[in-house]
Amino acid sequence: MKQGNLLLAALPEPDFARLAPLLEPVRVDVGEVLCEPGDLIRCIYFPHDSLVSLLGVAEGRMTLEVGLVGREGMLGATVALGHELAQVRAVVQRAGSASRMDSFQFRTEFARNPPLQRVLYRYTDTLLAQAIQIAVCSRFHVLEARLARSLLITRDRLQSEKFHLTHEFLAHALGVRRVGVTKAASALQQQGLIIYSRGNIEILDVAGLAAASCKCYEIVKEAGEAAQATAFI
Repeated sequence: MKQGNLLLAALPEPDFARLAPLLEPVRVDVGEVLCEPGDLIRCIYFPHDSLVSLLGVAEGRMTLEVGLVGREGMLGATVALGHELAQVRAVVQRAGSASRMDSFQFRTEFARNPPLQRVLYRYTDTLLAQAIQIAVCSRFHVLEARLARSLLITRDRLQSEKFHLTHEFLAHALGVRRVGVTKAASALQQQGLIIYSRGNIEILDVAGLAAASCKCYEIVKEAGEAAQATAFI
């Protein structure tokens, strides 16, 4: 349970031991909506091998991905900051396992667990940095570079060059029409950087895809690595 999630793994053993009885192993499926904006946050999720997309929602239908949560973090971190209502739509991007915890119990444990506080403060700072950079990226960078950035971040979270993302999901994540995703993916494929067929993606050239991406990918990646490295300083 602990080793499946890097945030939990960062906790000293005595502090994790107090948390462990409160964690429930669950499975989440692709497309499952774990929360909507305005929902009461009832549960916290610590993904193991699953991946959750965080979508900002406008007018109930227009969306833009503002973050990803994988085994490096958790869904519902804002509960620790006193927020009871969800601010984003959380949709499972890759099925898998996770540990689930009641939000009230988490808030109680957070108040008396300094190591958990330090880890969570670093992690929420990373989420904020990620959301800011993606917002900037969405406004100023071309779709092809944004798609490359999104695929690279997904690769890093999953630690795999092969994964499944439909045109529809990518369109929701990037805030564009499906035809735009088709054109951008075709451009990357013609350059020999990826293979994309019926939602099945394989990254053939990581360095080349990074070159095709904007600098936002490196900024988001470095922010996450820095947060993990300094969690207990």
